[in-house]
Amino acid sequence: MRSTRFLFAFLAVIAIASCSKADKDKNQSGSGKSTGTGSANVSVPDEAEDIDSKDILARTKTVDEADVKHVLLAWDALAPAFGGNLDKRAAARTNAQSAKLAREILAKLKKDPGQIDALVKEHSEDPGSLRGTPYTVRADGQMVPEFEKMALRLEPNEAGIVKTRFGYHVMMRLAPPPPDPLASNDILARPAGKGPVQVQHVLIGWKGVPAARPDQDPRAAARDKAAADKVASEVFAKVKAGEDMAKLMKEFSEDPGSKDNGRIYDVFANGQMVPSFKDLSLRLEIGEAGMVISPFGWHVIKRVPPPPPDNLESAAILKREPVTQSSKVKHILLGWKEVNSGDPRATARSRADLEKLVKKTVNLLEKGEKIEKLMKELSEDPGSAASGEGYPVTPDAGLVQPFKDLGLRLNVGEVGVVKSQFGMHIIQRTE
Repeated sequence: MRSTRFLFAFLAVIAIASCSKADKDKNQSGSGKSTGTGSANVSVPDEAEDIDSKDILARTKTVDEADVKHVLLAWDALAPAFGGNLDKRAAARTNAQSAKLAREILAKLKKDPGQIDALVKEHSEDPGSLRGTPYTVRADGQMVPEFEKMALRLEPNEAGIVKTRFGYHVMMRLAPPPPDPLASNDILARPAGKGPVQVQHVLIGWKGVPAARPDQDPRAAARDKAAADKVASEVFAKVKAGEDMAKLMKEFSEDPGSKDNGRIYDVFANGQMVPSFKDLSLRLEIGEAGMVISPFGWHVIKRVPPPPPDNLESAAILKREPVTQSSKVKHILLGWKEVNSGDPRATARSRADLEKLVKKTVNLLEKGEKIEKLMKELSEDPGSAASGEGYPVTPDAGLVQPFKDLGLRLNVGEVGVVKSQFGMHIIQRTE
């Protein structure tokens, strides 16, 4: 599978939320993700025993978003769907045995929903589910359709069974936790804006947060929730008093993606970010701050004014209405000292050098130079530089938003430039 390190958004955009590529691939295979497994053409097994919770699936009332946990049970015949990673328990089990076990687990959950974590730990064959954090499901096509359909029809603490190409999912929807009294619940009650909005944040965690990583910040690992509440409240007071956000991030934040550089995050309504982080960000006014809790800890978030357009960007093209809803593009990613992915060429490049290189490269492309040659020579996107591979662009593609914005406004053959958090993208539409 090609690298998606630079273009494709993770389920949580903030750096602490991203998992390793290997973990991501495993999670996608088990949780019902619809992309990235190499098994998208494997169909739901029609010959398998039908034990779906049809009464739940037949409901017309749905929710916009649901947090679910599930036990995945596969069987021997599903090996092709897992690309060689079928759980050994599943490899030794027939469909009839899996169906029997799924019904037994469902009966236990109906009797006591509090058993979900123990049952996941004992039986689930989805490595992602073993992390203990729920999957947030929306009607956005990120999950296979059957998984999504079941999740959005369950009531809180209700469980059901649905079959996908990966096996039987014994799924339970979690009841939403009561709002934390320290959170900015008055702001969260407002209607959400469409975005994009720009925010900075201070992350403050504690020992035992659901999404704690093995390399959790030592400060978080040494404090409990009460101590985190105190620190977050103190930081929030400093933000409201007008103290410099970048300075507070450097001193207090535990988000490695922004704490040292004061990074501003672009938040979009359809962006793949931690839901509570996005919910608060889209409700803040410019200059306003708030607090919200997520599986990573407290986020003290301040909305900042949008930055002025970069002088290298194709402003005229970006002002257009989209000219298509589906395009294919190729691009050259170039970074510089202040904005880069770690490529040695970018870390040694000044902004002045970048401007010269971007203008020279665009000029070559407009004169007919093949972009594949320049990609191989210049691009810092390891997912496409050497191969000359293009990216399909649609409104709901899992790409960073500025890349999509330009990709859908270019005419075939046209070249444009746009800036993202990864650097400057020189994009040519090929189809």
